[in-house]
Amino acid sequence: MIKRVLKHTFTLLNVDHVKLGSKWNYKNVISPYFRIYYIDEGEGEIWDAANKIRLEPGYLYIIPSFTLCNLVCPQYLSQYFVQFFEESSDGISMFENNRSILKVAATNIDILNFQRLLEINPGRGINGSDNPTVYEKNTFYKAFQDLNHRQSIAVFTETHGILLQLVSRFLTQEVFKSNDVLQVPPKILNTISYIQLNLQHDLSVTLLAQRLNLHTDYFSRLFFQHTGERPVSYVQEKRIERAQYLMITTQMTFAEIAVQTGFENVFYFSKIFKKITGMSPGNYRKQMDVVGF
Repeated sequence: MIKRVLKHTFTLLNVDHVKLGSKWNYKNVISPYFRIYYIDEGEGEIWDAANKIRLEPGYLYIIPSFTLCNLVCPQYLSQYFVQFFEESSDGISMFENNRSILKVAATNIDILNFQRLLEINPGRGINGSDNPTVYEKNTFYKAFQDLNHRQSIAVFTETHGILLQLVSRFLTQEVFKSNDVLQVPPKILNTISYIQLNLQHDLSVTLLAQRLNLHTDYFSRLFFQHTGERPVSYVQEKRIERAQYLMITTQMTFAEIAVQTGFENVFYFSKIFKKITGMSPGNYRKQMDVVGF
């Protein structure tokens, strides 16, 4: 159990306590990092693909990475929030099968954890300007990377421990859809990990099947049976997720990102990006600027 959990590590991006108004109204937000909210006053809404969830005082909410959602505040909303990246030893997210917004009742410890995060990580709000379009996001993100590198080992360890505690609040059987990995054949688990770690290389169905010494058709059926997706669709989704991460955290051009994520050219990359996210790479990058991510 301990080894399984510690495969996943979390790196702080932002943490803050903010007062929001009706300008907090954003559609089709999708980010390559996690967000956890604690609401202490007011109300708002988050919509994902399946549900409209009310933001209300006394509750914690988590939005896993790459979860498409709408953010709405009718009048007033006060929230603690933390944004962080997830890394895992096999490239598979802890929330791989739980890409939806989750909600749990907050405890006093949760509130103290948020307050402690703010205390040991001062100045880690989203931006230094009231207007999120003023700052240049890549430079701003690099500044927070540098802050993480300069953290003392004590602060780094405590920060990671608090993030683990907050994430753990959503992993109960009542909230979290358990994925019994023991029921998934080792060959499929191996393929999922291989895909995550080799997105820039050839990942054709033929090659993936040959790695396992399986017939292509049989491999495709087996993969679909245990993941709910065809191999080609799964690979495309993971490549676009990686592209979104690179668009937020680097200054790469779209052509460079296309190469890094295994697309033949930038035109095909743009086509698949729009097919999966509903917007062009350029519009996605603009939206991230406006939302302040």
